[in-house]
Formats: sequence, structure tokens, C-alpha cells
Amino acid sequence: MLPRSVLLPCGKLLGRLYYRIAAKQRNRALRQIKERLGLTPELAEATIKSSFIKLAQTFIEVLYMPALTKETLASYVTIENRHYLADALAQQKGVVFLTAHIGNWEWFGAALAMAGFPVADIVKRQPNDQHTRLLNENRQLFGIEIFASGTSEIIGAAKALKKGKLLAFFADGDAGRDGIFIEFFGKQASTHLGPAVFARKFNSPVVPGFITRNPDGTHRIQLQPPIYYEDTGNPDADLYNLTERSTKIIESAIRTYPDEWVWFKKRWNTEVKSQ
Repeated sequence: MLPRSVLLPCGKLLGRLYYRIAAKQRNRALRQIKERLGLTPELAEATIKSSFIKLAQTFIEVLYMPALTKETLASYVTIENRHYLADALAQQKGVVFLTAHIGNWEWFGAALAMAGFPVADIVKRQPNDQHTRLLNENRQLFGIEIFASGTSEIIGAAKALKKGKLLAFFADGDAGRDGIFIEFFGKQASTHLGPAVFARKFNSPVVPGFITRNPDGTHRIQLQPPIYYEDTGNPDADLYNLTERSTKIIESAIRTYPDEWVWFKKRWNTEVKSQ
């Protein structure tokens, strides 16, 4: 119900408060960014403080989503290189859309859907059921088809891809013991195989894309050229190679926009099994 001009200042205040009181997340974020990027304590603190502010602004913007229209969303979010996605969809093999928790990822999907792209999303259930319901209702407002990860709904996700839709994967989370270990910022991290598995099964192009915030508070979606599953006759190696390439793309985006990523994620939580 508030005018958008009020949202970002509110988010900035909330982000500063969040940085002060969320000691557990703040300390984990500071430790991880210093270890993985080799930043000085001063630069690490400035980067993480900025990331907390941007995350809080994103939180406020998510609450604002029911007030968005196709026209207003288009004025807040620009899409660059949309031909990469359009050409990939034109192959009629669906698109495995590779992204990460960078920027306002909720507006990301909404903007693509409002631009006419057939968006489907594999979503993770939140610890709070009300939070899950709110996010899913917002996604459905914009015509995004959603499927819950870790459930039988994955079959529906596969069908959506087979029908030629864009199926989004957030591939920057810890995959636990079900993942494979890929180097991420110089340290082995358990990584989801999902994007590579779907790309292989349906021969779908993998299109990377990320959303970042401009200095004026608007958003910029940058789509990248597609990559493909390469079949050499060794499925395990081929899945590993595509997952490694995808991970490097995500790492590059985070390096370019370090204050846009959620550095307190437990990305390296799963340890490599000892031999």
C-alpha cells in the first residue's frame, strides 16, 4: 500500500538493523567472504553490510509484488540480451535456466513471465509455512508455474520442460550428500546435479541469467549465451563437466557483484568424505 519511493529507504533502514542484530548470519557472511575472496576486514565489512541492505530492500519489494503491474514492472526491471533466451526456447526443447540467489530473484521470475517467457520454477519449501505460501502466491500472480523440490512434483517439472517451458534452477545451494563436489571459490562444495540431469534427459540448452540492482534502485537482468550438455559416452564425467561449467558461471557472477549474493548461506556445509 506504500508508494514505491518509500520502499528502498525503508529497506535500507531495515538492512542496517538486520546487520546489527543478526550476529550469527553476519559473522558467517564475514568469515566466508574473507576466506573465499581474500578481502580485507574493512572491505569485507563494507560488502556484507551492503548485501544486508540489498537483501532487506528485496524483502520489502517482495511484499510489494501484489501492487506490481506489467507496465510498472517493466519500468523497474530491464532485460538485456533476451535473444539468448528467445532463441533457446525456439529450439522447442525447453530451457534449463541457470541462476542463483543474487539480487531480487523473485522479481526476476516475475519480470521474465511478464515479458512473455513461459516460466516454471522448482522451489524449496521455506522453514515458515506462511512464508512459503506468500512467495508461492506472488509467483502465481505472474503466471509462474511452481513445483516443490524433493517431492513427486518434480515429475510435473519435467513435463513442463518437455512442453518447451523455461525451468529455473537456483544452483548455488548446498546439495548435501546427494550432490557432487565441485570447487567453488577455491573450496570443494556439494553441488546439485539437477540442471545437468535435466539438460541431458531433454537435450535442453542451459541459459544462465542473473538480476542485479542498479544504483538508482531499479534492476537489470543479464542473460548469457546458452551452454549445452556434451555427450562423450561417459555420463558421469559429462554430468560433472556441465555442473562444473555452470558453477564457474555462478561464481563469476558473484565475483562481479559480491554484495548481491547471500554470503551467509551454508554453501560449504557438507564436507568432502574422507577416503
